[in-house]
Amino acid sequence: MTANGRYKSRAPRADDGEEKEYVGFATLPNQVHRKSVKKGFDFTLMVAGESGLGKSTLVNSLFLTDLHKDRKLLSAEERISQTVEITKHTVDIEEKGVKLRLTIVDTPGFGDAVNNTECWRPVTEYIEQQFEQYFRDESGLNRKNIQDNRVHCCLYFIPPFGHGLRPVDIEFMKALQEKVNVVPLIAKADCLTPSEIKKLKDQLREEIDKCGIKIYQFPDCDSDEDEEFKKQDKELKDSTPFAVIGSNTVVEARGQRVRGRIYPWGIVEVENPSHCDFVKLRTMLIRTHMHDLKDVTSDCHYENYRAHCIQTMTSKMNADKRVESPIPILPLPTPDVETEKLIKMKDDELRRMQQMLQKMQQQMHEQEL
Repeated sequence: MTANGRYKSRAPRADDGEEKEYVGFATLPNQVHRKSVKKGFDFTLMVAGESGLGKSTLVNSLFLTDLHKDRKLLSAEERISQTVEITKHTVDIEEKGVKLRLTIVDTPGFGDAVNNTECWRPVTEYIEQQFEQYFRDESGLNRKNIQDNRVHCCLYFIPPFGHGLRPVDIEFMKALQEKVNVVPLIAKADCLTPSEIKKLKDQLREEIDKCGIKIYQFPDCDSDEDEEFKKQDKELKDSTPFAVIGSNTVVEARGQRVRGRIYPWGIVEVENPSHCDFVKLRTMLIRTHMHDLKDVTSDCHYENYRAHCIQTMTSKMNADKRVESPIPILPLPTPDVETEKLIKMKDDELRRMQQMLQKMQQQMHEQEL
């Protein structure tokens, strides 16, 4: 018994001759796993780059599906007048009982015009629109059924034909670096020799660092991770930007059926690590870092947007309070029924927005504590 009259419990020791009691909270990971599998997962992937770099083919190869089977190919005349647009393709994938709702956001027309000034603006506006919609849903009444359409990752395709980053590449990644996880790729890597790929990778890394571009950073491994995982994580970091090849064709190679491309000089195997980084990209994107991509989107990019919105709303409300009209207020004519109804609706909406803002400020204050 302690000084305040309470009994202090003591866990049985090994020399007590008693086994340690089992509470059962070690099964919590299993509960989380069952709930997550039942609910399913959402992931939104954006692909950006000029036409002809194999964006659609790579996505189909990554997820073993055909997202663009109904797409109409534009003629040369139509491409001249084409502007940047945003298209969405959503597909439900199930593998071993795990459901994934995959949304692919494509940007046809990007980089195809003669004048590409601010051609990335429709892309940034789309990402901000998804943040805005999520912010509204999160502040509404039906918060349990929020559909997450925020862009979690952007694969940016860099042409293999140039000598490093072009001005449009630099401006695009800089415009998106604070809004989404940018993962640069070297498209159509089968156009280059291994030595050329290594040289281009080194040059791109140097230019990305020199221009101050913030691409997706792999999280550091925990000290308790096994050596195999640490080795795999180091290989992924050293491989960026990934040099990739996509193919939806199954060919015969060494007596096996593999995804690849047939050339007069041989066969390029998409899933052969010695030919390209396709397997490493798929490992990073799906098997090891999908959850981290979603966490960074929610905890970093979206929180920055949310904090900016709250700050703007607060500043506007404070400014409205300080404004005093120098013009004397004259008696207004008696409004009709419709005008009174409209004024009441506006007052109710303003009151609801003020309550919502006070609630969010209180939540932020509680989180800081």
